[in-house]
Amino acid sequence: MGELDISDLSVNPVEFWMSRRLLLTAGVLEDCNMMPVAFGSIGSLWGKPVVQVAARPYRQTRIYLDESDSFTLSSFSDKYADDIEMLGSISGKDIDKLSKTRLTLKPSELVQSPSYNEADMVIECRKILHQDISPEGFVDAEMFKEQYPSPEEYHRVFYGEILAIQKGRD
Repeated sequence: MGELDISDLSVNPVEFWMSRRLLLTAGVLEDCNMMPVAFGSIGSLWGKPVVQVAARPYRQTRIYLDESDSFTLSSFSDKYADDIEMLGSISGKDIDKLSKTRLTLKPSELVQSPSYNEADMVIECRKILHQDISPEGFVDAEMFKEQYPSPEEYHRVFYGEILAIQKGRD
């Protein structure tokens, strides 16, 4: 992988979240968890380049996000679609779900959370803020009902300062 200057990152933000195979990972190389993500944002906050991701409380990855000071957001080609789907369909609580895929971990360049040898891009982030979704914050009551049928469903949103972007060879 080669490093891409953060100021050179050019993505269509809608396509980035809706069309790519994205995997959110937190923890350390020897003990981490990952989950596919299909929504979030990428932009600027307080003069820093940031990624914003969300996780529900019952996701194993959420525990790792809560305890970690970093996370990675990795993008994969469609070749790995089945692997990404597998990682979203089983919990890492009781099994090594990564071993059921073709993906392999590697150390990241600047953060403790690992990245993947097979990724075509890895965004390394230092966690700077988290915020819980709550009913009081919703303006659209219908959307709230659709997305959150019970309080156990409320996402926690994590904001990470982008420290590095690694581009794959593909």
